[in-house]
Parts: sequence; structure tokens; C-alpha cells
Amino acid sequence: MYFEDITVGMKVDIPPVTIEKERILEFAKLYDPIPLHMDEEYAKKTRFGGLIAPGVMSFMSVWAKYIENDFIADELIAGKSTKIEWFKPVYAGDILKGILTVSDAEKRNQYNGIVTLSIDIYNQKGELVMNDITESVVKCKE
Repeated sequence: MYFEDITVGMKVDIPPVTIEKERILEFAKLYDPIPLHMDEEYAKKTRFGGLIAPGVMSFMSVWAKYIENDFIADELIAGKSTKIEWFKPVYAGDILKGILTVSDAEKRNQYNGIVTLSIDIYNQKGELVMNDITESVVKCKE
């Protein structure tokens, strides 16, 4: 979808994804090897009461579901920035789903514009667990 076809307020429902314990452990081992993500006995003694998923892994699990149905698709030039804010822990077995809203669109020049996507991510209890704001560079129509 070209920049001109995107409107502020557009919404996209992101399909649910289940956070699996095995994936938490694999991701943590490679990218975030702290006891809270890898050691069940340690994690039980923390304020979280058990293993929690690395925040970036949780976000990327939902992002991958969005990309499967990306409405910008071939007109995406590049990502510009992203900011993730976490509100609640994500545990193995949690089911996350997102709601993406186009929160801003600003034309930069005749070739492209910046589209700001805000993604609210909820668990199976309907609790907001994180929010992401991503800026993407999108092609304009010729």
C-alpha cells in the first residue's frame, strides 16, 4: 500500500500467537541469557513467580504475525525507528494478540513518507502487556 493510501486511524487486528516455553528458553540462551528467562527455580523466587519471556522475543512474536498480513507490503522502503514499552510480564502459555493503529503519516518528499504504527499488545486476559511505536518509510505513488 502506498503512502497516499494510508490514513491516520487505520486499524489492523494482529492474529494471536502462543508464547511457548521452549521458545523462551531458546531465545534467552541466544540473546538474553539471564536467570529470569532461563532458570525456573530462580524465577520462582522473583516477584514474577516464574519464568518470563524476554520482552523483545514477546514483541517479535506478535510482529511476525503482523508481517504475515502486512498492509504496506512491497511499498515499505525501510524501518526508521521503534520504541517498545512493557507493562506486564509474559509467561509461557500466554496468548498475545495485537491491535495496530496508524497514528501518524507525514509526507517527506515526492518519493516517500513516514508512517507511524502504534501496536497495543494484549494477553489472553485482555491485559495490555506492551506497546510498540514503529516508524516506517513508505513509497509514494509516482
